[in-house]
Amino acid sequence: MSHVVQISTQVRDAAAVRAGCVRLGLDQPVEGEVKLFSETVTGLAVQLRQWRYPVVFNTTTGETKYDNYQGHWGKQERLDEFLQAYAVEKTTIEARRKGYSVTEQSLADGSVKLSLSTGS
Repeated sequence: MSHVVQISTQVRDAAAVRAGCVRLGLDQPVEGEVKLFSETVTGLAVQLRQWRYPVVFNTTTGETKYDNYQGHWGKQERLDEFLQAYAVEKTTIEARRKGYSVTEQSLADGSVKLSLSTGS
C-alpha cells in the first residue's frame, strides 16, 4: 500500500544536518555561537551558498535562525534546498534504522520521492 507524506521540517538531528551538507557539497556545520547581522545565536551553523550569514539550527528546540535581509543576503531557495536535503537524509536514517530499504527519485518539479520497503 502506498502512502504520500508531506513533511514540515524541524531541524533536530545533527547527523542529518551533516549528511545534508555532504549531499549539497557544503562545508560541514559548526557548533557554537554565531554572529548574525544584529544578533548572536547558538546552535549548529550551516553556511549556504551565496549567503552572507549562516543558517543556525537549534537541534534541541528545532528552531531555525538566519538573516538573509529579505533575500538580499541569500536566496530563500538555498535554504529550501537545504531543508529538503535534510528531510531526505533524516527520513533515510530513520527508515534504515527500522529496517526499511530506501530508494530515491528526483522529480521534474524539484521534489524528491522516497520509497520505503520492507525486506518481505
